[in-house]
Amino acid sequence: MTDLPDLGVPLRSRFVAGAGVRLHVVEAGPEDGPLVLLLHGFPELWLGWRAQIPALAAAGFRVWAPDQRGYNRSDAPPDIAAYALDRLVDDALALLDAAGADRARVVGHDWGAAVAWWLAVREPERVERLAVLNVPHPVAFRRFLRRPSVQWLKSWYVGFFQLPALPEVALRRFGAAGLRATSAPGTFSDADLARYRRAWARPGAARGMLGWYRAAARYGLGDPALDPPVRPPTLVLWGDADAALDARLAERSLALCADGRLRRFPGVSHWVQHEAADAVNAELLAFLGAPRAEATAARP
Repeated sequence: MTDLPDLGVPLRSRFVAGAGVRLHVVEAGPEDGPLVLLLHGFPELWLGWRAQIPALAAAGFRVWAPDQRGYNRSDAPPDIAAYALDRLVDDALALLDAAGADRARVVGHDWGAAVAWWLAVREPERVERLAVLNVPHPVAFRRFLRRPSVQWLKSWYVGFFQLPALPEVALRRFGAAGLRATSAPGTFSDADLARYRRAWARPGAARGMLGWYRAAARYGLGDPALDPPVRPPTLVLWGDADAALDARLAERSLALCADGRLRRFPGVSHWVQHEAADAVNAELLAFLGAPRAEATAARP
């Protein structure tokens, strides 16, 4: 597609059927490579993985980076119920089916990490390996909020997002400033933010993006009765200077993993895949098992 930026690797754009919605996906890497599903968070889009897509594609992975429902070129249903966590997981499963993959390596950041966590809880056989960036396991988050803590103050914006109409206006007008205020200088370029603004301005997009928060407040973060440990091997990458999430949530999440490892990034913000891109890429490639490196090692 002519509107795709130059990331240094060939990109392909397509639409696939999600769970009752049409989802836009950007692909890279060999079509016969093992699938890596990259799930972005708020208020980004597939471009939130701009530093990871080239590294994963060059390593031999088939990379799928969708715009999740409500974002950019994907459908944005008007009903809040459409953004309940289980519906978002249904989209991820539909993406795997559309790719013809029984299993995938799944990587998520922010809300994308929440979807990735819950996908691994609900459908562990579909997740070969799980990597999550700067969002806790939904169960760990629920438990953490049961007692008063600084996290209540850090989550003030969730309450603001429940208001009608005003958050949509604030997102379109001040979203770029918010990204810059919560990240290290230079993390988001003018060109990046221009693309984000165009995505936020699409009809229904601001409402759809905020629908994730409104659905969480109304319906919760998944079924409270579903509380098994995360079975797939799990890597938690966490920027300790996150302005929105208490760093203790990283350990609380790791405790819910049958086979987990935590890598902290001191002084790095919530936007860890941007600010520490080289280190994050190295961690992901080592954890996910880069197919080209494995093929080289296997040669006599």
